[in-house]
Amino acid sequence: MAKGNINVSVENIFPLIKKFLYSDHEIFLRELISNGTDATTKLKHLISIGEAKTELGDAKIEISIDEKAKTLTIKDQGLGMTMDEVEKYINQIAFSGAEEFLEKYKDDKNDTGVIGHFGLGFYSAFMVAEKVDIFTKSFKDEPAAHWSCDGSPEYTLVEHDKSDRGTEIVLHIAEDSLDFLKEEKIGGLLNKYNRFNQVPIKFGTKKVNDPNFTPKTTKDKDGKETTEPHKQIEVDNIINNTNPAWTKAPADLNDEDYTNFYRELYPMQFEESLFHIHLNVDYPFNLTGILFFPKLTQNMDMQKDKIQLYQNQVFVTDNVEGIVPDFLQMLKGVIDSPDIPLNVSRSYLQADGAVKKISGYITKKVGDKLASLFKKDRADFETKWNDIKVIIEYGMLSEDKFFDKAKKFALYPTVADTYFTFDELIEKTKDTQTDKDGNHVILYTSNKEAQHSYIQDATAKGYEVLLLDSPIISHLMQKLEGGDAKVKFARVDADFIDNLIKKDENVISKLSDEEKENLKPIIEAAVPKETYTVQLEAMDSSASPFLITVPEFMRRMKEMQASGGGGMMGMGNFPDMYNLVVNTNSPLVSEILNTKTEKKQKRLISQAFDLAKLSQNLLHGEELTNFIKRSYELIK
Repeated sequence: MAKGNINVSVENIFPLIKKFLYSDHEIFLRELISNGTDATTKLKHLISIGEAKTELGDAKIEISIDEKAKTLTIKDQGLGMTMDEVEKYINQIAFSGAEEFLEKYKDDKNDTGVIGHFGLGFYSAFMVAEKVDIFTKSFKDEPAAHWSCDGSPEYTLVEHDKSDRGTEIVLHIAEDSLDFLKEEKIGGLLNKYNRFNQVPIKFGTKKVNDPNFTPKTTKDKDGKETTEPHKQIEVDNIINNTNPAWTKAPADLNDEDYTNFYRELYPMQFEESLFHIHLNVDYPFNLTGILFFPKLTQNMDMQKDKIQLYQNQVFVTDNVEGIVPDFLQMLKGVIDSPDIPLNVSRSYLQADGAVKKISGYITKKVGDKLASLFKKDRADFETKWNDIKVIIEYGMLSEDKFFDKAKKFALYPTVADTYFTFDELIEKTKDTQTDKDGNHVILYTSNKEAQHSYIQDATAKGYEVLLLDSPIISHLMQKLEGGDAKVKFARVDADFIDNLIKKDENVISKLSDEEKENLKPIIEAAVPKETYTVQLEAMDSSASPFLITVPEFMRRMKEMQASGGGGMMGMGNFPDMYNLVVNTNSPLVSEILNTKTEKKQKRLISQAFDLAKLSQNLLHGEELTNFIKRSYELIK
């Protein structure tokens, strides 16, 4: 029997291990299963190259609970260890790694939670155990070993009579961690971290129908058939899928396979995904995975069913910040890479060269897939546009390389339900929507119903009006305008249509300059001057007498500020500012100017002004009540 002290220079390392990750101490199970997985896959490799003279057999990892003895056991059938290997790998290498990690991070409050993600390994067992026993038998022809440690630096190491190959780790669970003896707790952790583990994991047994039993059917005297119950047998309860879809070649999968895998990943997700992207690269880094474009809905919970990061089929985290570009974090699915450095803090991870390459690769693959779908079946792509546009528009804003690629497939729908790419849009409208100064004006609406009359005025002139209603469209328009100084976006209610796209022809005003000078102060006196700027314009006589427009620049700045972009958060709130466009060719406007009584003049202005506000959804509360009363009076 050998006794010894683990060489400890960090004071009270075991209490530190136990408490450091108190809120996340569940990761011990993942770490110990990962060790068992490594031992099994390494043995499989040694057998394949003739270095190990043994049979792998039905190798699996077994998890068992003994509530009465207060033990949790993790047993594998892998390499196993000799006495010397236990001394080397448990007492020296594993412990020194744990010690070094704790020394580095024990005082860093910002890194709470990283131990479990970054490989503390075997000694994470002491987060939940007051004592740990290891029983291990190497595949080599040497005696088995029993290592035991009670959470102090002291350990014992003796020979043991274990005869079957592999390692059995027995955790004597501490009083403050007894919930880890509950079957539902361990089952939940196995499902969270190890449901796609490479090696089968047995957790208890289950009853299934005996495949070799055929129930007999008999008839009674009345001819009624009765089938005997199916015979059941007890089998190992294997909790994991060792060969998930992302580990297979895309050529070996069909659409149904991807659909089934999506359901396997997110069993409570009832919406089907729109399409998938299979990632598979082995140079200059290793990365596999499948990403799904979900159907985006108004009540979609962005914190639920996120992209999952795996390392060699072991779940690490669903916080993929820095690995997956921001704009793609609305996607779902799996990424698996052994090359993502998990032994560093998250902020450093974002700056890591390998991570940047992985992020760039994912962006490229998504762009290529979208371009392929667009080219293959444009009509189908158009039907999906509303569900994917926010992701694509966000990507165009945040990633220049993606912007360049997406210009070929990003769509701009019109109020007539037609779709253009940006180049198609420019070509379609360049002749009709270029003003007298050479500016190419792209008209759009953010709300077909609210801006209906403005849309009608534009389409009556043969102009195309886009329907752009995503929350970040103001930012994207600014970027698109930056690519060509002559291209300008204007919402249809930013001014009356002849001012939005000024042509050479002039509409003659029925009012003289003197009459206009007399009219303007009358209108200004009747509307709030701090909010409305009165603008007299000669429009078609059939057009509205009063029209409220929202200056494009001011409205766009407000929208960009509201969405938190463009460096505008510290600039204060932009005030609500409107133009009140008065049509000098309207018969009603002439009547306002020429009416003999001030009372009637004010009543006509109020009614026309309120109608204009109503068309822009600006009439509310007491003003709306008074307008309704006044309108009833007029029709009596």
